[in-house]
Amino acid sequence: MESSRAASLEGEAKQPVTGAYDLAIDAMGGDHAPESVLDGLELAAERHPKARFLLVGDESRLTPLLAKRARAAKACALRHAPDVVSGDMKPTAALRMRHSSMRVAIDAVAAGEAAGVVSAGNTGALMALGKIVVKTLPEIDRPALAAVGPSARGDVVLLDLGANIACDARNLVEFAVMGDAFARAVLGLPNPSIGLMNVGSEELKGDERVRLAADMLKVSPLAANFHGFVEGHDITSGTVDVVVTDGFTGNVALKTGEGALKLVGGLLKQVFTSSLMAKLGYLLAKPALDRLREWMDPRRYNGAVLIGLNGLVVKSHGGTDALGFAHAVDVAMDMVTHRVNDRIREGLAAMPSRNPAAPASLTTE
Repeated sequence: MESSRAASLEGEAKQPVTGAYDLAIDAMGGDHAPESVLDGLELAAERHPKARFLLVGDESRLTPLLAKRARAAKACALRHAPDVVSGDMKPTAALRMRHSSMRVAIDAVAAGEAAGVVSAGNTGALMALGKIVVKTLPEIDRPALAAVGPSARGDVVLLDLGANIACDARNLVEFAVMGDAFARAVLGLPNPSIGLMNVGSEELKGDERVRLAADMLKVSPLAANFHGFVEGHDITSGTVDVVVTDGFTGNVALKTGEGALKLVGGLLKQVFTSSLMAKLGYLLAKPALDRLREWMDPRRYNGAVLIGLNGLVVKSHGGTDALGFAHAVDVAMDMVTHRVNDRIREGLAAMPSRNPAAPASLTTE
């Protein structure tokens, strides 16, 4: 199937960003794989009719499923991978499994066959494989995990979400460059505003690394869009388009936000089922609540990106459905189309090597 598909690509007008495929897809990763993955690809193929996907997984399972999904079948080439990285497998064990669907898909990115990979599989394994097999961009010290979430003013980009627990000033500045490129590609913002997470908005707040990162950003090409320090409540209020923080703080903020949404949903359910009048009130409020539910639907924000690698690595939530997986593919395709890695290289090349306003003892060199 793969060879015939590759041959048919030669006459197409659209040229891929790299290699023969736009994305490699781990068909076997996730709680409901491979059915949910293929259903998601069916939707994604409709949204991206010129996209080409390398579908990796158990050929005996995937072939009959593809036959029932015409758009996905037309967009995909199939590559057999007999093994699957389980959800509880340690990253070290996943690294030794050379013929898993996740590893073969990532190998395709590392070899330049595909510009990126999307997987709903084991997060730790995917991050480890991404860092070790795909490797970081030469200009990047550490990749970051970035994602989009809702705010009162629209969508907001948050990074790092857990890839790096401890970060220095240089890491935070690199995250700002990557977040800027991400927001331009995925959110379509021409000049995204950037905030640096701190314990207060005053310039003297925070530790030395956060203050130094702010000083570096103030004299960088991002200075015009650098808002300064932001606090936790600024994430949901939409104060800035990009929130930069270390992975420990970012992951706590992410999990706190997810918990708050579940709490609000549970409380609303209790309120609207507490009495007959409450149930009648629910019927009156249902159109507005449906709009709210659609706006807050986590499937709309599915697709966290391990950004800063030589190829794109996108993590879909393991329990998502077809719509959620299609959104993860959307994120990956946006980044491929807008050449995010090129933007990151250009942004880092323009950054000063040290902050001239800071004492030499505070520079990163």
